[in-house]
Amino acid sequence: MPKVDIDHIVATSREALARHGANDTAAERVAQAIGRAEATGNVICGLYYLESYCQQLLSGRVRGDVAPRTTRPRPGSVRVDAGFGFAQVAFAAALPVALEAARDCGTASLAIGHAHTCTSLGYFTEQIALAGMIGIGFTNASPIVAAPGGAKRIIGTNPIAFSVPDGKGGVAMQFDFSTSAVALGKITMAKAAGQPIPLGWAVDAQGNPTTDPEAALAGALVSAGGHKGWGFGLMVELLAAGMTGGVNSLDVKPLKAPEGPPHDLGQYYLLIDPSLSPDFADRLARVARAVAADEGARIPGARLQGISTVDVPDALWAQARALAARD
Repeated sequence: MPKVDIDHIVATSREALARHGANDTAAERVAQAIGRAEATGNVICGLYYLESYCQQLLSGRVRGDVAPRTTRPRPGSVRVDAGFGFAQVAFAAALPVALEAARDCGTASLAIGHAHTCTSLGYFTEQIALAGMIGIGFTNASPIVAAPGGAKRIIGTNPIAFSVPDGKGGVAMQFDFSTSAVALGKITMAKAAGQPIPLGWAVDAQGNPTTDPEAALAGALVSAGGHKGWGFGLMVELLAAGMTGGVNSLDVKPLKAPEGPPHDLGQYYLLIDPSLSPDFADRLARVARAVAADEGARIPGARLQGISTVDVPDALWAQARALAARD
């Protein structure tokens, strides 16, 4: 398994995306997101998706040459039409406007519609926090999660991400998790490795709990925490689909399928200016001290710096190089 510099991963990804139809802006934005995912150990959102991006650029399932359209219909509301292009491009175009809206109003919403999957939602809320704002993000995906007691796929893994600035140009706290018990990619990876999955991740086509990844892929995932996670998943669904112009999870085809209609997904973000409250920094510090005093405890994401070199499976790195037409 080769050790590869993150800069090399970004450059290879950029070349692969450009070779398959992404313009310079799209290739750079998506390649940077891939690199950040790999650097932080979020491998499911890294090179694992590169082949899919390239295939869908060729088939037209995602557009690599579109210019997002950003509007600000109200002082605290920013909306972006991604034009069936990459979410990374739409977010980058709209973030300065959303930050201005949050500074003007104290809070602001950023709604991105008609976008390709954003893959790693925390990648975006992290950027909000690095700009000094609290960032909360929601997005939906193709249907894979059944209601508690059910067997039919109704909503996606529907993650929530939350990032908090540290007041020093960094991130004090960050989490990014699916409202399903597990991300779908972990089950596909278990199937590829010939390994069972833990009980409580999924049900089979009849709604029975299963440890067989193949049966799980033919069935549905379950929500984290049962009814509680199901409620959060539905909240995400209504914000990501209802407030953005994107479609319901029910209407999204499998995200990695090479061909088919555009994902047409939505991502919905809330930006909050912590300077609205003179007590915010003190409250954050109080919690941080209490966590630090408890041996073995930690605040999620507080040390999420990323590493410069990562191990990449041989087959995955060979695939990435082939997509970039590198020897």
